[in-house]
Amino acid sequence: MDARAKVWIDKNGKTIMGKGKAALLKAIDEEGSLNKACKKLNISYKHAWNMLRIIEENSDEKVVLTVKGGKNQGTFLTDYAKKLLEEYDSYQNVIHETVEDDTFWENVGLKITARNQISGKVIEVEQGDVISKVKVEIDPTVITSVITREAVAKLDIKQGDEVYAIIKSTEVMLGKRVSNEKKKG
Repeated sequence: MDARAKVWIDKNGKTIMGKGKAALLKAIDEEGSLNKACKKLNISYKHAWNMLRIIEENSDEKVVLTVKGGKNQGTFLTDYAKKLLEEYDSYQNVIHETVEDDTFWENVGLKITARNQISGKVIEVEQGDVISKVKVEIDPTVITSVITREAVAKLDIKQGDEVYAIIKSTEVMLGKRVSNEKKKG
């Protein structure tokens, strides 16, 4: 058996992008044309425009610019769309490096159940606009938890903190012991 996971980017509870929309944006970027991107992905032009409309509605941002006529005509990604793709690829890589890496669990030396809790130390917090990556050292390896920026703030997670990685079948959550001083306040 192999572990697999899927990545979606959400904003305010609305899905902006998953694998299919990411593939469309990548194809547009590579081809410089929505029509060519559709042919490359074997999808209809109407379906592609619908996908782009959903991304723009759910993110409140433009993702493509269309230039008509002349030598520089085509469909091009906005800076926002490029950043969105970069974040999506980054999260996809994190998932691949942890969940889909056959040697990861061997390095940690654990038999996995639905509710493993492993203590570790935060070595890095990489804040994104919506999602953050928290790298946790669990000797002899490092795992990365992809959690919301809001969760990082709510838990007040920072470099050097002792945390618990709570591993479920599809995700790594983080928990932090609350000191007595914070409980009273």
